Amino acid sequence: MANNRTYFDEMIAGENAIRSPYSDYHAWFAQQDTDRLAKKSQEAEAFFRRTGITFNVYGQAEAQERLIPFDLVPRIMGSREWARLARGIEQRVAAINAFLHDIYNRQEILRAGRVPVDLVATNEAFLPQMAGFSPPGHVYTHIVGTDLVRTGEGDFFVLEDNARTPSGVSYMLENRETMLQMFPELFSKIKVKPVSDYPKNLRRSLMACAPRTCSGKPTIAVLTPGLYNSAYFEHSFLADQMGAELVEGHDLRVVDGHIAMRTTQGYKVVDVIYRRIDDDFLDPLTFNPESMLGVPGIMDVYRAGNITIANAPGAGIADDKAIYSYMPDIVEFYTGEKPILRNVETWRCGEPESLKYVLDNLKDLVVKEVHGSGGYGMLVGPAASKKELADFADKLKARPGNYIAQPTLSLSTVPIFTQSGLAPRHVDLRPFVLVSPNGINIVPGGLTRVALTEGSLVVNSSQGGGTKDTWVLED
Repeated sequence: MANNRTYFDEMIAGENAIRSPYSDYHAWFAQQDTDRLAKKSQEAEAFFRRTGITFNVYGQAEAQERLIPFDLVPRIMGSREWARLARGIEQRVAAINAFLHDIYNRQEILRAGRVPVDLVATNEAFLPQMAGFSPPGHVYTHIVGTDLVRTGEGDFFVLEDNARTPSGVSYMLENRETMLQMFPELFSKIKVKPVSDYPKNLRRSLMACAPRTCSGKPTIAVLTPGLYNSAYFEHSFLADQMGAELVEGHDLRVVDGHIAMRTTQGYKVVDVIYRRIDDDFLDPLTFNPESMLGVPGIMDVYRAGNITIANAPGAGIADDKAIYSYMPDIVEFYTGEKPILRNVETWRCGEPESLKYVLDNLKDLVVKEVHGSGGYGMLVGPAASKKELADFADKLKARPGNYIAQPTLSLSTVPIFTQSGLAPRHVDLRPFVLVSPNGINIVPGGLTRVALTEGSLVVNSSQGGGTKDTWVLED
């Protein structure tokens, strides 16, 4: 694998020199039989299929469950580079929580003019129902997924913040479990920080956020939309791993001012709900009256202080892509420090000068919907045809405020296993962060998503991407 490209190769430095974090792994790989590794790769696929680690792609005619492809070559980071990254993530997540508490209460950042009032007031992710209310422990984002990309040795950028219902942690855990089963000798040779304690830490973190009215050990439930949701495997997996109850909306009701779940012994009070449904479906009496997924009256119980909802309703405004462009100001406003992690340069298409620039340079930019996710509704300019560019330009002109644009970054690559050996592919990283009144806990590593197609920059599983285990080395 020669490193003759313009992007940063996380394994190879200079003239085929191996970067320090990969040195032991590379030496091990050089001694392996490729046929054995190919067989191991097939075993991993069979394991994922047996375990039920699948997802659905909405809108696909075949509507069948798919496996997310797993690559058996780990992404490896040294302890020092991870430590700096973790400091930046902690700073950013703390600022996000402070921002949410502020905009739903005193709104000092708006009065200071650091974030435009209209950007919050007219934002569909802003919930007036949360105004004047503070969740237990002042925690809004109990679970955060921060998407990062790398462009150089020490150059990490935050691509987006996931403050609503970040997914993918089950893949992080199963990827590690699969690697431990397939290559136990590797983990005795190379000391890797564990991730298996995430469910225990999640439970502990959620328990610390229980409402004041809770007496005794808090009861935790995971609220799922149901079996047909694309992330249902993760919902059931986390409930099982935490020792929590897995419930649907029809299992819950308001009883004496509390939320209670149906059991064989009658209704039992629930103290903390880890919800995996969107705000709009949470309470048909407050939001969408046609919702069959939520719990009628849960917002009244919540505002009365008798239930904790993780993540808090209205937290989604913190990961709005228009708000994202103000995150450096937000971090500095609440922490008094310069951001450790940088944003990707962002043009807000709702601003006339920015729109003109984006339209003039569309072929070189990535354009995203402000509320989009999963790689849908976006344009990757360098990979788009002339017709696609023209069609997207019409969309921009029709609804400019619905889009932001960013430069096409030279994303770093890590090796994947192919029939002809190791080959570089572009990646991003989603570390998972737990927030409670006791502090911020960051899983060492996270979920690495990889664009399996050569040259592709789109890593989303819904768009053909895969995943791999992420190793953070011990000191």
